[in-house]
Amino acid sequence: MKNKLILTCLLGVVLAGCKDFLTVAPETNLSSANFFTKEADFQQAVNGAYVPLRTIFNERAWALGEMHSDNTYYARNILFGAVDPTENIADFAIPVANGVTANDFVLQQFRLDYQIIARANQVLALIDKVDFNADSKANLKGQALFLRAFAYFELGRYFGKVPLHLVPVTSREDAPLPLSTVDQVYAQIIKDAGDAAKLLPNKAKQEAGRVTSGTAKVMLANAYIVQKKWAEAEALLKDVVTNDGYALMPDYNDAFSTTSGNKNNQESVFEIQYLEGSAGYNGNFIYRVVPTPITAAELQPITGTSNPQSISGENNNIPTPDIIAAYEAGDKRKDISVGYVTLSQSAREDKVYPYIKKFAKPHAQHNNTGNNWPVYRHAETLLFLAEVLNEQGKSAEAVPYLNQVRARAGLAATKATSQTDLRTAIYQERRVELAFENKRWFDLVRTGRVQEVITAYGNRVKANPQAYYFPKGAVPPPNAFTNLDLFYALPAVESALSPFF
Repeated sequence: MKNKLILTCLLGVVLAGCKDFLTVAPETNLSSANFFTKEADFQQAVNGAYVPLRTIFNERAWALGEMHSDNTYYARNILFGAVDPTENIADFAIPVANGVTANDFVLQQFRLDYQIIARANQVLALIDKVDFNADSKANLKGQALFLRAFAYFELGRYFGKVPLHLVPVTSREDAPLPLSTVDQVYAQIIKDAGDAAKLLPNKAKQEAGRVTSGTAKVMLANAYIVQKKWAEAEALLKDVVTNDGYALMPDYNDAFSTTSGNKNNQESVFEIQYLEGSAGYNGNFIYRVVPTPITAAELQPITGTSNPQSISGENNNIPTPDIIAAYEAGDKRKDISVGYVTLSQSAREDKVYPYIKKFAKPHAQHNNTGNNWPVYRHAETLLFLAEVLNEQGKSAEAVPYLNQVRARAGLAATKATSQTDLRTAIYQERRVELAFENKRWFDLVRTGRVQEVITAYGNRVKANPQAYYFPKGAVPPPNAFTNLDLFYALPAVESALSPFF
């Protein structure tokens, strides 16, 4: 793995380690030896560790976590031709040879997570050697630990076995590492997240947009849930619910930020920060996933921009008939989450397409959005708690947490009482409450339902392609739904640079 490439992205700092006191660091160039001398330097470095998250959630996570499920699909445009990396992900047909793949989404996700890790490692290696305010140091160290844990949690869920880098890489010879086992990766995630939770302030005391002790505890609980360590997760989640000050927004629509407001609200446990405008912090998620070809006139009601422009090609992450049918009658979340647009230029006989409305927030300029991305919301904390209680046979205790989420959606209390029925109800509630938030694939994997759910879904797509946005006569490729592996193969480009995978 070419960690040299990853590390040079660290705020433009050349990582020149100082091996002994005779090594002279060049004073005219920034390096680890002369940059990290005060609190502001570590603040800047921690800020840099957050940066790859914008690209991950704007460009990658929706394909790997949502479109690689039965929640969304791609809208086939036979004139444009399918985009192979995204088509293969949606069709469960990612080519794999000798345990690696050339899929670019896989490669970029892998690299972006290691960028976070490299930047966090640099902070963690040096922060205790510099004297500044203890509370500020604890906060910054906690953020770096959380970000490293989060990046490894993503890598662990996507790939299983990955190299475990815990110190800065200062030479090419140090970059390649053997693949650590899944248990080793999760042990490090749990250690880092646990340490972060002790160092970070709670939401009331933390600067808006930064991770908190509650963020770390929820992510740690999530890791325990993947490992089916229900009791450990329960203790963390009850602490968050009881003591950390989060609450559901009264209106589901208000759980999500607009392009310029309602950010980091009382329901937000962790969200990725975007800023509309020319500073370079903006996103453009809705433009990546709105059905196409769409005219400027058809797009304008969705985006509200003053300069709408037509978009051609083939877009992805289109809500499937399956997720639309999953909403119960009267569920307020359905019309907030899913909208419809008629595409006059579509080659389909049915020119009406669904789109992800919950993230289509009005904004000023075409292709430039500022709404934040929710990674963890309090609604998920409640559903996690319901799940871990039910898995321990505490079904009666689990029901009120599930019903809090249902009540906001305008739904009656669940009728499920047995552990089996309640498990099904919680899985169903997660699907619709967290729809299009990149949770579905991870949920199917950790609950052991990939073969059952995706096989049936693939059969429906192949039996009726037109219902899944194919023009008349167009069908999925012959290899569709043939690769149901629980982990993505490692990226071939990185494999070629390492003797270990």
